[in-house]
Amino acid sequence: MERAHRGDESGEELARALAGDRSALRAVWAANRRWIAAVIIAHKPSTADVDDLLQEVAATLVAKVHTLSDPASLGPWLRTVAVNAARLAGRKHAVAVAARTVVNDEATRRSVDSLERTADRPPVVREEAERVFALAMGLPEEYREPLLLRCVQELSYRQISEVLDLPETTIETRIARARRMVREKSASQESLVRDPARIVP
Repeated sequence: MERAHRGDESGEELARALAGDRSALRAVWAANRRWIAAVIIAHKPSTADVDDLLQEVAATLVAKVHTLSDPASLGPWLRTVAVNAARLAGRKHAVAVAARTVVNDEATRRSVDSLERTADRPPVVREEAERVFALAMGLPEEYREPLLLRCVQELSYRQISEVLDLPETTIETRIARARRMVREKSASQESLVRDPARIVP
């Protein structure tokens, strides 16, 4: 099924999940967990743990999935639950936000590992991936989330448009702009490395 989410569950299985079938619910969760993690990463504070927030979303799925009347609304609903969980975590931790950067956050490191697809890449490649990922995490939310869904979770433009409830052309534009912003930030960083005097007023 390629509607509103990445999951490959059948319509019948999804209907059973909406009716409260636990095995069908587990299958639906397994089919959607990875893209939900990308949404959480796009919205969570660096101090929040992705796995904890995934557990919150899963608990909400189990408790409230029966309230959905339309199976096609599952993807947007799951995204809303994920965004709300991430933002609530941000409010809870706002006062105690540590001075760590995004790439030092262990949950984000796991996401970078997923992006790299392998742990045995040369250190210089991994460092560059972490640097670019950190730049992407610094983008405004409306650009960060579709970029992560595309580049980390490999969703199609159509799937992302259904998850975010935006026109596909808007998704294409935002991803193109996000990539351009990351390239510009990267070039700016490299320029400062070559000429450190530029940071002095």
